[in-house]
Amino acid sequence: MYPNLYYAFKDLFNIEIPFLKIINTSGFFIALCILIAAWLWNKELKRRQATGELTHREIEVIIGKPATLFQLLSSFFRGFILGYKIVGLLIVKDALSNPQSFIFSLQGSWLAGLIVGLCSVGLKWWEKNSTLLPEPEEVTIQLWPTDWVLRAIILAAISGVAGCKLFYILENINKFKTEQWKSLLSSNGFNYYGGLLLATITLWLYYKKWGIYRMRMADAMAPTLMLAYAIGRIGCQLAGDGDWGIINRNPKPFSWLPNWLWAYDYPHNAIRQGLYIPGCTWDEYCYRLAASVYPTPIYEIIIALILFAVLWNIRKRCKIAGRLSAIYLIFTGLERFFIEKIRVNMHYSILGFHLTQAQIISVVYVIAGIILYALSPKLAINRKEFMRYEIDSQV
Repeated sequence: MYPNLYYAFKDLFNIEIPFLKIINTSGFFIALCILIAAWLWNKELKRRQATGELTHREIEVIIGKPATLFQLLSSFFRGFILGYKIVGLLIVKDALSNPQSFIFSLQGSWLAGLIVGLCSVGLKWWEKNSTLLPEPEEVTIQLWPTDWVLRAIILAAISGVAGCKLFYILENINKFKTEQWKSLLSSNGFNYYGGLLLATITLWLYYKKWGIYRMRMADAMAPTLMLAYAIGRIGCQLAGDGDWGIINRNPKPFSWLPNWLWAYDYPHNAIRQGLYIPGCTWDEYCYRLAASVYPTPIYEIIIALILFAVLWNIRKRCKIAGRLSAIYLIFTGLERFFIEKIRVNMHYSILGFHLTQAQIISVVYVIAGIILYALSPKLAINRKEFMRYEIDSQV
């Protein structure tokens, strides 16, 4: 396992780059899945714009105004944090020896923070001053769905990470009671469904505010979410972040099946769980599980890639808005419900059933997907009637 990129480069290429200790493997793949999701979503939105499924909307903006005090202060704050922590990581003594502790501590470089903060203020002032007009003007601009991708991805990333951490804490409440802030600020421990749920709610409200056809946007994102999930699980597997299965002492069903694909003990796992590895030189990452477990992230990677291929293949044939999103909900719910049977998670007793938090959410997703699939034709008709009413009222 490679808890961060430093050990990956050291083990695979025999190259030691201390700065890479700050880049956790799981976090790197989360960032990678966000970038790939943004690119693929943008590609699908362009296709739907070209076919007329999605169109632009016009908004009025004021141009030629100088930078406001709030904009300058916001720029300084962002620049200060960047300089205080990220630049500070490179110049503060011994910071790279334990980069995670440094990032989540109060340590940093005040000088670097002030310099980068002031540079950020200067850039913001120059940006606004370069378009300054004697009299600010109100102009009408066209915004297409692809113009909202960057802001939507940023909102989804922030709310998604918050949801992942929140639902992980709820799922491991006893651990949080003992570790509290350490558990909250840890770079490990995330719940995918929590992130998906909170990010979905955030984007739904965001698109509602701007009057964007949310169901078509969701359909365009459905295949992307499945691919992003597969990429994220690659990070879970490579880092050994605890998203593995229960102990597997069963014999392999096929002799040709690799041992690591059937049962794995996750050496050098990121959460430092298990027995100490004698003679290990990987700092604090010198543990492997006492008993081999099901490598469930690998299974989810394979399943998610197959489901992505299905969704991507049928996306052009799902003409009714909402249908593709409904299929995605059913797919992701079924996949997670059954994989949870061999994963390590807390179980809740509900009406005689013992289910994990993820299984409960999976059931909700499947039911919601079935309802949405059945009602989507009616919702599409109502949407057309609403759009026709808007056009008639404008005329």
